[in-house]
Amino acid sequence: MLNSNLLRKLDMHDLMVFVAVYEQSSVTEVSETLCVSQSTVSYCLKKLRTSFDDELFINTRNGMWPTNKATTMYGHVLKILKSINICHSGLHAFDPTQKEITFNICAPEYFELLILPNLLKRFIGSSFPVIVNIQKFHRDIPTEELMDGRFDLVICFGPNFHRSSKNLKSQILLEDDLVCVVDKNFAPPEDEFSLDTFVARQHIFPTPWTSDTNMVDGWLSKWAYSRQIVARANSYVAALNMITGTDFVLTLPRRIQMLLGNEEKYSHCKPPTGLPNFTLDMLWNEKPGHDSANNWFREQIVSVCAQDGLL
Repeated sequence: MLNSNLLRKLDMHDLMVFVAVYEQSSVTEVSETLCVSQSTVSYCLKKLRTSFDDELFINTRNGMWPTNKATTMYGHVLKILKSINICHSGLHAFDPTQKEITFNICAPEYFELLILPNLLKRFIGSSFPVIVNIQKFHRDIPTEELMDGRFDLVICFGPNFHRSSKNLKSQILLEDDLVCVVDKNFAPPEDEFSLDTFVARQHIFPTPWTSDTNMVDGWLSKWAYSRQIVARANSYVAALNMITGTDFVLTLPRRIQMLLGNEEKYSHCKPPTGLPNFTLDMLWNEKPGHDSANNWFREQIVSVCAQDGLL
């Protein structure tokens, strides 16, 4: 934030005039160098003097003499202009066409099914030599692996399903809710489960990460309920196959149900009222020195989510 509202009235042209007057000590020479009128240079100096509450330059026989404040400001203003030029030219921006690069991600199957396919299509379509390696998410956020560079990104569910680290940056990629999927022949009469009818059924549990806890059973335990899980599947597809021909219930993220659900075989219905929604979060280590490759990769993921209407 700025210390004074007067500073908001300045623009890059004013700063350029400041530097030029400091270096050339002549309003006439500055007007010729910047291709502006002398009255424009004078107007910019007036704005600068008002904004910084200082004369800045004293008009003498030998030219414009900088005050002590102007001398102190000079180096900082040069840095501002240099930084603006860097932002414009993108000298430090990552160029994905220059060489093959590999990104290592720790992520659940949800990310592999919903986001990764279109992300890879984007790379192929643009001829980017990018390789993406996915490792399944386990119980806790692999903070150490993120900090030492073994992982570039971690994708996990939230909020507050895992112990967080203050050293990591995070961004929510999307939000989703849960639906109940059943064999079409065993759908509840009103296409909705009450809490009692939900726990009365047997359940298939797809393991989005390796953990003894999950969002459904964590929520049920708060109400002193529990459900009977008859099988744990390694994938959403395997879990769907297990409910065929049975009255088993499979609780899935809505976006996964829309992606994989076969309407000829399965019905989906509302879960018990109050079952919470969840987010898909992206975590990374903000390394000193600005990792432009990691920034670029995160930008591609966010762009794919926006393009696919997931945001």
